[in-house]
Amino acid sequence: MKLSFKILAISTLALLMSCGEKDTKKEEKISIGTTQPKKEEVKKEVAKASETIDLTNKGIGPITSVTLDAEINSAMALKGEEVFKAKCTACHKIGKKFIGPAPNKILERRTPEWVMNMILNPEEMTQKDPLAKQLLIEFNGSPMANQGLTEEEARSILEYFRTLE
Repeated sequence: MKLSFKILAISTLALLMSCGEKDTKKEEKISIGTTQPKKEEVKKEVAKASETIDLTNKGIGPITSVTLDAEINSAMALKGEEVFKAKCTACHKIGKKFIGPAPNKILERRTPEWVMNMILNPEEMTQKDPLAKQLLIEFNGSPMANQGLTEEEARSILEYFRTLE
């Protein structure tokens, strides 16, 4: 009995000692002539494509020029809202990022031509336009669906976008 107790005590003591904190040193690799970037330097702020402002790019597609009147055409904007709700709200939400970017204040970041070309020609835009490519990456590779809209419908959606804050 005493022997069993001694074996149990020694085993317990050995177990406790083996579970104690060990002082281990991390290996450091030293390279002569090179410097290692600090962790803070590695994290660089990359501007999101959805927040990038590019008011020169007209995109790729049938629209080369759009003239916007000073006043918003209410009838056209209303039609655009109807088309947007019917065709676009599965992926775009007003005021928030969803499957695609929010359309609010889009004309502060993109040209009217770019917006219409993206609506009318999303396949070619995401293949050839640098900004559309970046948006595709930012939105997890979810391509914009071609809804088969007419230029008139795309223009009415653009007019509707002008009403969004």
